[in-house]
Amino acid sequence: MKGGSGVYCVVVRLEREAHLRVGRLGRVRFAPGTYVYTGRAARGLAARLARHLRRRKPTRWHIDHLTTHRWARVVGIVVFLGDAARECQVNQGVMASAQSGVPGFGASDCRSGCRSHLAYFAPHEASRWVKEEER
Repeated sequence: MKGGSGVYCVVVRLEREAHLRVGRLGRVRFAPGTYVYTGRAARGLAARLARHLRRRKPTRWHIDHLTTHRWARVVGIVVFLGDAARECQVNQGVMASAQSGVPGFGASDCRSGCRSHLAYFAPHEASRWVKEEER
């Protein structure tokens, strides 16, 4: 998979509300809950996923602003190997079950009309993407 391609969903849990400056989007409010970011890698899929899992990195993409925040943590990644062009198809499926999206987030180069590539699920809806830890 080193040079592979595909579509992926990064699942991020945000424990507390956060206000982050996200590139050209400016200051964005993130409510506590689970966020699912849909992205693609035309090549180098494994390296891209490893980058998303790192806490310390330059903030190159919108998702980097969220994954490097102290109250956020990546809790899972879902990978669809193969055609990276299916990114928007996968994203639209995720967004169909989400409560909302963050307008413009991750969609600056989207040619399919996606308003966002970051879906939001309230804390009680998180079980769709991650199993809640037993307390």
